This record gives sequence, C-alpha cells and structure tokens, in this order.
Amino acid sequence: MELERVTRWLTTIPMRIRTILNRCHYLKSFVYEKEQIEVISGQEALVVEVVPRKNGQVICSGCGAAARGYDRGRQARLFSFVPLWGYPVYLRYVMRRVNCSDCGVKVEQVPWSAGKSPRTRAYEVFLARWGRRLSWQEVARVFHTSWEQVYRSVESVVSYGLAHRSLDDIQAIGADEVQYRRGHQYLTVVYQLDSGCRRLLYVGKKRTVKSLLRFFRELDPVRCQAIKYVCSDMWKPYLKVIKKKVPQALHILDRFHIVVLLNKAVDEVRRQETQRLKRDGYEEVLTHSRYCFLKNESNLTDRQAMKLEELLQYDLKSVRAYLLKESFQGFWQYSSPYWAERFLQLWCARAMRSKLEPVKKFVKTVRRHQPLMMNWFKAKKAFSSGIVEGLNRKINLVTRKAYGFKSYDVLKIALFHALGDLPEPELTHSFC
Repeated sequence: MELERVTRWLTTIPMRIRTILNRCHYLKSFVYEKEQIEVISGQEALVVEVVPRKNGQVICSGCGAAARGYDRGRQARLFSFVPLWGYPVYLRYVMRRVNCSDCGVKVEQVPWSAGKSPRTRAYEVFLARWGRRLSWQEVARVFHTSWEQVYRSVESVVSYGLAHRSLDDIQAIGADEVQYRRGHQYLTVVYQLDSGCRRLLYVGKKRTVKSLLRFFRELDPVRCQAIKYVCSDMWKPYLKVIKKKVPQALHILDRFHIVVLLNKAVDEVRRQETQRLKRDGYEEVLTHSRYCFLKNESNLTDRQAMKLEELLQYDLKSVRAYLLKESFQGFWQYSSPYWAERFLQLWCARAMRSKLEPVKKFVKTVRRHQPLMMNWFKAKKAFSSGIVEGLNRKINLVTRKAYGFKSYDVLKIALFHALGDLPEPELTHSFC
C-alpha cells in the first residue's frame, strides 16, 4: 500500500521531479519522461525514464562523432544516480546502436555515463567527493551502496583526473620512500613542490632505481629539462637517478634528514654509554634521558629540563655528543653558502676530534654529501624535504583511515584521490 501511495503521489506532480532533474542534470538530446517507485534489488527506488529527443543527434561511442542510427535494443539499462531523500535513484534507458562510417556498428555514447559503467558520472563524482571525507566503507554504509561501488567510482574519477591533469611548468619536485606494509615494503612517491601547487605526481612500487626511473620516463625529456629543484634524502638509488635524469636541477638535501642522522648518532652514543656504566657498576645516571638529548630545548617538559640540567654537570660522552648536536644548529642560521660551508668545515673538524665513533660516522656522511647540503642555501631555503615529510604524513593518514589496503593498485588510487589535486569530470551541478 505504501508503494502504491508514493507512486500515485509522484504521478500527480511529475513536473516537479523533472524540473529538478533538468535544472541539476540537464541532458542534451534526451528527455526525462516519467518517474515511478519500483523495488530494485529488494529496496524501494526512484526510477526515471529517459528517452531520446526527436531529431536529436546520435553519437558514436568509438570516435565521438555524430552518426546514423542503426537499431534500438530491447532491454533497458539502469544507471545509478545521486540518491534523493534516502531513496536510491536510477535512470532507465534503452541503448541504441549507430552505423558509423569510421567505426562500423557501435553502441551510442550517452552523456550521463562512460563506457559500460552502470553508474552516472554525477553519482561517481558524488561518491568520490564523500570518499575524501569519510572512509570508503562508511560512505557505502551511509548511502546504502557497496564498498565496490564506492571504489569503482573513485577509480573512475581518478582515471579521468590522471588523463586530464597538466604536467607542464613543474619546477620543483621531491622524491621519497614511504613504508606502506610490514616486511620493508616501500613505495616511491614524487611530489610537486612549487609554491602555488603541491600535489602527488607519481606512486611506484619499491624504492629502487627502476621505481624512480619510471617517473622520469612518464614525465618525458622536455618536462624534465624544466625542473630546477629536486629534494630527496640520501638514498643511493635516488641520488643516482636524479643525477642522470635532471643534471641541470639543483639537488637539495635539507636539514630534516641531516638532523635525523645526527640525532641517531647522539642516541647511539647514549646507548653505548648506558651499557658501559651498567656493566662497570657505576650509577645509572642516563636512565630516562633519551628525549632530554634528542628534543629541542624549547620542547622539553619541566621534568626533562631538570634532568638535562643535572646531566650537563657530568663529564659524559653523551653530554659531549649533545653539545656537538646543539652547536650544529648554528649551521642552519646562515644565509651565505660560503660562510655556512666554512662553519660546517670547522664543526666537522671539531667533531672528528671528539673520539665519538657514531658522531665521526655522521661527519663522514656529511662530507660525502656536502655539495648537496649547500644547495639548500643556494636555493634560498625555499625548498626542503620537510614539505615532502608533511605530505608523507598525509599518506599515512589515508592508509590508516582505510585500515590498510590489501592491494597496491587500490592504495595507489586512494593516494592520487587524496593528494593528486586531480581535475574532476565537469557537471552542471555540485551535489555535495
């Protein structure tokens, strides 16, 4: 009885539903004919009939040109549309075939859907936009559909975006690796770091030479020549590829990765000394002191600050390593590449006399990569891998929101959807 009542109500105001559809989803060469409530897959749904206009053009799906009609199918197809008032909405249409002079007999192209997709473009964009705000499973639950439908919608929107995005005028990029699964499984990611556009450009499996080479091959040699700045860490495969593919670019190793290495050296000195004090029977003064040495002074808690003040009174190797770390901060304050390099040389000489093996190992690494470190000053401190690390953090949030993607291909689509800043199919109305 309820179904009959709603159907009678719809038939009394057909112009209202059609007016809304024509305003928000106008179809050239097609007409919305009638609406009715039907049971689709065990659920009440609003079904809208679509018919071709008289004398309207028929478009070939192969070449996109107007063609002569060939025949009309017998069975109507349902296309999922944006839900209305909690009701699933479908467009019902009987597809025609055309006789194209170039392609032969083909199914016609309809403006609301692409290929054999059972979803309208409006519905795909609607689900994809919500997929940026919520997990895909939550989107499926809220809009009474399946995870598969949400995934296919995002996949379609991302495919459109990748095909229509512009890769011209890229001047600064950042390359890094991100662990996305246990067992040392990594992704190679490349971002655009220009001040007016920061987005994900590439995702590749593993962190090898081939992984990064694929990006530059996709970019083509002309666009590679336009790149002026490249940010990366000290991973040897990346250094090798960048030197080969963009030799004209200023390759920057910034403070983020250098500071991480120095902190590891200081922490290694602390661990070795803690073990020695314990082994020799001395008072374990270094207990709970790790973050006292690693944190910036301004970030210390009151308890950590008191602990550090107490430790600085001892003649410990850890204290010497900490003081070297703090003095190294002056390196980043310089603006002149010449004076920064002069400071670095003096600091390295002092650190090599410290007899602290982890610190000496850090110095050797710095000396090997000193020219790349100085490029940070030559670039006026405008680009750094700190931007890359911030975008990597967003990658971690995307995977966490999805509770981990089992498939690399699905993860790649999700990352481009969230960070690619991709263009979407044009619609006459924004449904969300």
